[in-house]
Amino acid sequence: MTEDQAGERIDRILGSHFDDISRSRFKDLIKQGQVAASGRTIVEPNYRVKPGDEISVTVPPAEDPEPKAQDIPLKVIFEDDSLIVIDKPAGLVVHPAAGNWDGTLVNALIAHCGDSLSGIGGVRRPGIVHRLDKETSGIMVVAKTDQAHKSLSEQFAAHGRDGRMTRAYEAIVWGALERMKGSIDAPLGRKQTNRQKIAVTERGRHAVTHYQVLETMPAKATKVITSRVRCILETGRTHQIRVHLAHIGHPLLGDASYGAHFAASAFKLGPEGQAALKALGRQALHAIHLGFEHPVSKEPMRFDSPLPADMAKLLATCRSTNL
Repeated sequence: MTEDQAGERIDRILGSHFDDISRSRFKDLIKQGQVAASGRTIVEPNYRVKPGDEISVTVPPAEDPEPKAQDIPLKVIFEDDSLIVIDKPAGLVVHPAAGNWDGTLVNALIAHCGDSLSGIGGVRRPGIVHRLDKETSGIMVVAKTDQAHKSLSEQFAAHGRDGRMTRAYEAIVWGALERMKGSIDAPLGRKQTNRQKIAVTERGRHAVTHYQVLETMPAKATKVITSRVRCILETGRTHQIRVHLAHIGHPLLGDASYGAHFAASAFKLGPEGQAALKALGRQALHAIHLGFEHPVSKEPMRFDSPLPADMAKLLATCRSTNL
C-alpha cells in the first residue's frame, strides 16, 4: 500500500482499485474474513491501512441466491445485458424479508433474468441498488452485472450531486402548502416508541426533500383540499417523502402510518373521492421519473412512468370535488 493511502479505510481503497467490484461487495468480503492486511485477517471495513500494508483479497464464487424463481408478471420498460428497468406496481415488496419471504420483486427477477442477475447486494437482494416501499409504485432499475451494480450504487449514493442521476416522485397530499416551491431539511431516524416507523429527530440522519406544488385542488377554490406535489430527493432515507410531508402538516392521502390523523378529512372529497381513496388503499406516491448514466456506454438514460390508474382516478376526483 502506498504512503499516500495510509490512514484510509480499507474498503474505500479496495473499491477504488477495482472497476468491476463495488465497495459494498468489498465490505461484505471483509466481514466474511476474505481480506487480509500483511497476513492478518481484517473483519472491519473501517480498518485504516498502515504504511507498507500488503492487502490480499479472496473473492469466492458467487452464491446462488436463496430466493426461488417465481413467475410474477413484470412491466419491463428497458433491458440489456447490464440492467433492467421496471415499472413496479403498488403492493409488490422489493426483496425478501421477515413477513415477505416470497412473492417479491427479487423472486420475479430471478425467474425473468436467470443466471444473469447480479449476486452483489446480498443473497436476498441480488441486483438491487435501491428500493421503493411496498405500496409505492413506479420506476426502478436493477443491476444484472457486478460492473452495473457498482456504477449504479455510486450514482444512487451521490443522489444527483454529480449530475448523472435524476429522480422524481409525485404525491397527492392534504391541504395547500404554504409555498409553491421549497425544501424540507429535517433529520430522520427510527421512532423510539415504534421501531417500524420513521420520525423527525435531532439525532437522526441528515435528510432533505425538495418539492414543487404542481396544482392545488379544487382549482381556484378558496379552501384547497388537496395538492399534487413533485418531490426530488437530495438524500434517500427510509419513508423520507412520507415523513417530511407529514412533518410540515401535509401528509399523503391514504398514508395509514403517517397521515392517520387526517383520515376524517376524506369526507371533504365527496362520495366519488372517498370511493377513489378507498380503492387506492395505499399512500398516494409514485416514482414518476428515473434518469442515470448507463454503466457501460455512459449514455444518459431517462425513463418516465405515468400515474397508475388508481392514483390517476384519485387525482381526477380531487380536481372535480365540489365544495
